[in-house]
Amino acid sequence: MRGISVVVPTLGRPSLTALLAALATGEPAPGPVEFLVVDDRPAAAGELPVPAGIDVKVLTGRAAGPAAARNVGWQAASHEWVAFLDDDVLPDPDWLSRLHDDLTGAGPGIGGVQGNLRVPLPPDRRPTDWERVTAALAGGAWITADMAYRRPALVATGGFDERLPRAFREDAELAYRVRQAGFELVKGARTVTHPVRPEDRWVSVRTQRGNADDALLRHLYGRDWRDRLEIPPGRRRRHVTVTAVGALAAALTVAAALTRRRSVATAAAVTAALWAAGTAEFAVARIMPGPRDAREVTTMVLTSAAIPPVATVHWVRGWARWRGAGPVEPRR
Repeated sequence: MRGISVVVPTLGRPSLTALLAALATGEPAPGPVEFLVVDDRPAAAGELPVPAGIDVKVLTGRAAGPAAARNVGWQAASHEWVAFLDDDVLPDPDWLSRLHDDLTGAGPGIGGVQGNLRVPLPPDRRPTDWERVTAALAGGAWITADMAYRRPALVATGGFDERLPRAFREDAELAYRVRQAGFELVKGARTVTHPVRPEDRWVSVRTQRGNADDALLRHLYGRDWRDRLEIPPGRRRRHVTVTAVGALAAALTVAAALTRRRSVATAAAVTAALWAAGTAEFAVARIMPGPRDAREVTTMVLTSAAIPPVATVHWVRGWARWRGAGPVEPRR
């Protein structure tokens, strides 16, 4: 192995400085390493804060999301192996030396080596919903918070699918295509820490935009796309059902007010009760594993009412947009 290229896409979050400082002060790798940071912020956003003690080449991204930024990074890389890190992780002090060992020990048929992810959770209480979502990354398959790929595997597959504009599914989708191209993926011994970043109570509603990306994957890989990409089952059918029942309840309520017919009012009450039951089931499923304090319970109740319709709208939007979508073409 001649060397390693480490690629970090970034939006300029403060965590980038901590990441680069950890790389600068950790154990060095026995071989050459280059550090490429892809600045994916809009133009004229100012210089990135790069700490002293580390030689970093900053590349300009297209502000098109992490998939596109990673493609910019690996195409500019000088070495056979390209290790991708998210800008909000903290590598262990021996990360570079263990990365070198992981990749040196990878045989010619291995196209990618995943690192280990540690998510610290509060020791004195149950984790919140958002903390549990972040902690689930530790068990994710082939996530690019810490994932190294052999350059020929990236060339053969065309790299990351830039139609997936969020840090969501783009890593699992690439891993599937790498394996389909005949390469093996394995786990390595290196470890990074992924702190839970602070968020407001509506973060779970905003993340439902990823349902549009799921629609693309459904078009590309068929009904069993989750099994193929090693993605756990979701609640889409329940969300669609709850959304449809809620819409029907609203329509019947309006009709009952206009017609003043008792039968219509009864139907409106029944469907509203069904909607409330479905929403309550979702809220309880999210509340029970958590700290159950007033703020968390309020957040879960509010967002459990909002998530099903928001998720459904994004799915329908993605389904319409990506109808007829084709596979990513290999790089030439």
